[in-house]
Amino acid sequence: MAAFVEGSVSLVTGSNSGIGFIVAKEMARMGSSVTMVCRDEANGTIARDEIIKALGNQKTELMIADLASLESVRKLAENFKQKHDKLNVLVNNAGLIMGKRVITVDGLETTFEVNYLSHFLLTNLLLDTMKTSAPSRIVNVTSDAHYNGRMDFDDLQEEKGYSAMKSYSQSKLAQVLFTHELSEKLKGSGVTVNCVHPGVVRTHWGDEAGALALGIKLARPFMLSPEKGAQTPLYVATSPDLDGVTGKFFAQKKEKESSKESYSGDEAKRLWDLSLKLSGLQ
Repeated sequence: MAAFVEGSVSLVTGSNSGIGFIVAKEMARMGSSVTMVCRDEANGTIARDEIIKALGNQKTELMIADLASLESVRKLAENFKQKHDKLNVLVNNAGLIMGKRVITVDGLETTFEVNYLSHFLLTNLLLDTMKTSAPSRIVNVTSDAHYNGRMDFDDLQEEKGYSAMKSYSQSKLAQVLFTHELSEKLKGSGVTVNCVHPGVVRTHWGDEAGALALGIKLARPFMLSPEKGAQTPLYVATSPDLDGVTGKFFAQKKEKESSKESYSGDEAKRLWDLSLKLSGLQ
């Protein structure tokens, strides 16, 4: 495992706490130069300094980005490429669930933009660097909630009626469809892309879930620790057993069938084309 990571460059979104923090810390422990992407500079600085103090890995750095802003994502990609000429591991981890419909500065529903579209944009902006750094790996942290997701292309931004779980499940299905479509586009490039369900993990996820927040809080003692939740993303990001493996869904460090809808090539292509337009890539 460490052979792949030693001397590599990694980027992890949503890494000031929870799964993202553990993934960043363990990648740094393995010898990777890790860029931690966080929304809040104060919390991000505390998390970065904790990793440096614990491991003595001075190559761990912090970059600030708000995934509810496509312009912020563009600046993140630009800043990263100005400092680094390679990227071996990209972990698209940041995510949230919103209790009410909130519109971003881009005029998009927040859950859709943060969980999916901003990662779509970031990945595409960094692909050229990842191709020249091959072998490279992209890991999309999704959820078993995608099994309940449906892509409502007539109302992706949920203007006709908002449901927290519907929005969250749709965003996670979008991640899986993105994984499948991108894996096809990257064949022969040396860059693999897979998605993972980390388990139901005890993190700050759900703090903004409105009426659902109390139920999530009460259930936290029964959830997995962030350390356990990070095991599958770490496995998919670093295991030599997965050299060349792409377009798959993993849970509990094992390959698993994703939802039936997630294998729809027509839906994946439709989502891709729409995402190009929404993110300004086209």
